[in-house]
Amino acid sequence: MNWQEAEREYTDEVTGETNLARMFEDSAERHAGRPAQMFKGGVYDRSLTDSVVPAAPEGEFRAISYDDMRTIVRHLAAGFRDLGVGAGDRVGIFSNTRMEWAQCDFGLLSAGAVVTTVYSGSSSRQVRYLLDDPNASGVVVENADALSHVLEVEEDLDLEFIVSMDRLDGHNERDDILTLADVHDRGAERFDRDEYESWVDSRGLDDLASLIYTSGTTGQPKGVQLTHGNFRANVNQIRKRYGPRPDKGDLPVIDDNTRTVSYLPLAHVFERLAGHFEMFASGACVGYAESPDTLQEDFAAVQPNAATSVPRVYEKIYDAIREQAETSGLRSRIFDWATDVGVEYHETEDPGVALRAKAKLADKLVFQKVREALGGNVDFLISGGGSLSAELCALYHAMGLPIMEGYGLTETAPVVAVNPPEEPKIGTIGPPVVDVDVYIDEEVVEQATFADDPGQVGELLVHGPNVTEGYWEKPGETTQAFTEIDGKQWFRTGDVVHRRPDGYIEFRERSKQILVLSTGKNVAPAPIEDAFAASPVVEQCMVVGDGEKFVGALMVPNLERLRDEAAEDGTDLPDDDEAAVDHEYVQNRVREEVDRINPQFETHEQIKQFRLVTEEFTEENDLLTPTMKKKRRNIIDVHDELIDDIYAE
Repeated sequence: MNWQEAEREYTDEVTGETNLARMFEDSAERHAGRPAQMFKGGVYDRSLTDSVVPAAPEGEFRAISYDDMRTIVRHLAAGFRDLGVGAGDRVGIFSNTRMEWAQCDFGLLSAGAVVTTVYSGSSSRQVRYLLDDPNASGVVVENADALSHVLEVEEDLDLEFIVSMDRLDGHNERDDILTLADVHDRGAERFDRDEYESWVDSRGLDDLASLIYTSGTTGQPKGVQLTHGNFRANVNQIRKRYGPRPDKGDLPVIDDNTRTVSYLPLAHVFERLAGHFEMFASGACVGYAESPDTLQEDFAAVQPNAATSVPRVYEKIYDAIREQAETSGLRSRIFDWATDVGVEYHETEDPGVALRAKAKLADKLVFQKVREALGGNVDFLISGGGSLSAELCALYHAMGLPIMEGYGLTETAPVVAVNPPEEPKIGTIGPPVVDVDVYIDEEVVEQATFADDPGQVGELLVHGPNVTEGYWEKPGETTQAFTEIDGKQWFRTGDVVHRRPDGYIEFRERSKQILVLSTGKNVAPAPIEDAFAASPVVEQCMVVGDGEKFVGALMVPNLERLRDEAAEDGTDLPDDDEAAVDHEYVQNRVREEVDRINPQFETHEQIKQFRLVTEEFTEENDLLTPTMKKKRRNIIDVHDELIDDIYAE
């Protein structure tokens, strides 16, 4: 039996057709004494008292068991019920990813509520929309700062209560503003096991579990309706691919021995499923990072064997690894030599004695230190939420940190395809998961552009039990998102992909983001931009050129690296960043990088002109979404003069 047949036939105590609340209860019963959550001391002013969650020493991690977590979830469910939450009521969570987010999620789901998510960086205007659109009856905020955003717009909302995870000062005069500890204590006093079980079992697979709002790269965010059944199906699908099947042998799995670090937004569907529902269903332990800026230190403390992330974070981790290696005395040429050897060894089917010896030395000099810096236990990493550079993916594999790239959308809860540990193929997003059917609509792209790709290229359409039925109170948008083929309703992803003859899928580009040059040629920006992901001198790249004669690019250079390189060459770059990017040395060095990468692409896809910008694209400056995708329209608006300059001639 091959791995795909084994995957289809596999079932265990995790796979099933229970709702999410019952799924958690069953897992907590199986793993009562095992660690469920790890939290870092000194990060938050938590309102849950030491008697509920014992304080962790500042900067150190402490764990609570599944039994402890289940007790908190049960008391929160009873507390939210006491506040008036009933079956189907929408309640928002407005917080960074942290232990209490997970506890509130399961508490609200157990109470029968529908959890609607608000990104932690949302403005007051966005908070108003994300709570008003679903007509939320209440909201759980992280702290006083998040509370201030809600209070600023509360007259436009119909909120019955506001709950803060952290302690609050100055709001005790309002009965409708409570701390999470207040809710927990009310629930502890009123908790009745039989009543609680009736709430848990009252929700069916077709009942709404969550509204997750699209991140809004274009237009107003839409509330994607995801049922208990949608999420449950995806938990089952991932379990079949990554669970401890008997045929797995020594391959890495996700099970009750898994420990992971969670830091992506739980408000987004990727972390909600992969780092939350899937992990707790499997009996894994989830450690919560202090922030994305402390990942290396938190990885070292938690010592995970698996983690999920997005491409931009893997790029930053790689840059940090390279920088740390060089500052520790390892010359850049040794690091580059080691990665080249590692990639060659990884890609060679039958390496000879010489290559094996070089690979062993590269591991001793470089890769072992890299793995130790990430805790020393990582078996594999999962990437989603955007396209990952094949070069960067190969470098991670070479370092003994294999990245399994996958693909999904909010509307598919989210995983459609992901690489299997048995047979990962770099540059692909893997084959579809069990019970997901895909259809390639070849009519939406110019086929001549992709004539060299064996297989099918076109828009990806998806059908399966994890696919949403539509958008919250937006029937028009729902109708537009689906199409009927052969009696089935297929969700139109808007993504152009290549389905290879081996069944693996390669992501090409968002169909709306494909550039059409004035020559009629089609250009997919993502592969070009991804090619710079491992570049030591280019931090970010955004390709432009729609309607123009040639491809141009905006680039954010790594000025710190370039200043070091220039100093070694005897050149002093200006301290002022704007002056530095105009310096001949920087311009020439980036041009060398462009010239190195251009031959990977067809002539019409090569970057002919570029302009350098000093400010990184971030969520804070509204040039990235919360899941670190480029907001192309915003970037174009900010840098319109530079783009005009590219095409001035």
